[in-house]
Amino acid sequence: MPASGSRPGVLVTRPEPGLSETLEAVSAAGWGAYASPALLITQQSLRVASPRFATCVLTSGQAVQAAQAALPLTCPLYAVGDRTAQRARTAGFAAVQSAQGDAEALAALIIQKQNPAEGSVLLLSGARQGMALAARLRQAGFTVVRRVAYSARPVRQIAPEVLQALQDGRIKVCLFFSSESAAGWIAALPVSCRAQATRTRAIAISQAAAAVLKAAGWAEIVVAKTPDARAMLAALGRPGTTTD
Repeated sequence: MPASGSRPGVLVTRPEPGLSETLEAVSAAGWGAYASPALLITQQSLRVASPRFATCVLTSGQAVQAAQAALPLTCPLYAVGDRTAQRARTAGFAAVQSAQGDAEALAALIIQKQNPAEGSVLLLSGARQGMALAARLRQAGFTVVRRVAYSARPVRQIAPEVLQALQDGRIKVCLFFSSESAAGWIAALPVSCRAQATRTRAIAISQAAAAVLKAAGWAEIVVAKTPDARAMLAALGRPGTTTD
């Protein structure tokens, strides 16, 4: 989505699902929205050779498709945040609870609400993700079966129109939705554009993402108050305003 008119530009680096709705929200707030997804997502074929699970845990909205393919819609779900929970409900799952936060909040919610004696837990995550959450739940007495629902790899190139907008100074703010996507997008950024990119205001979803940006040379970094898209957009605000 190219920016419109003379609006100051905002770069959105998250992939689908979530990219389109964020672009729309950025545009509705009065900014020019630029799409530059940092990760390429590949859904994995999920094989679950296990008895019926007591519940399923989703660490990302990217895992909803795998859950839909592998589980009955009556299976209770725990989702890391509200957007992931909403996607699960839209997919047809009836019993969905949101941790409204990060992996730590998700673990706390499951431990509070779920009895390990009720049965095993299916944890759906990305490749190389979800191990710490699985370990935390096992420490609490749960039998956890972790499966990779999707893989994410960094893009190799950034669209020419995005690079031109950076060089022209039209992009004022960059949104980064994970430390992995921040690192991937920066790696794909040509050296000739790095000075312009690091002069923008960066909004990071977490301290981990902010650390990646700081190491890359960003001076102005705002960390969202909570690790979700709503807080990211609140930190963005409208053109001509700033938020802490």
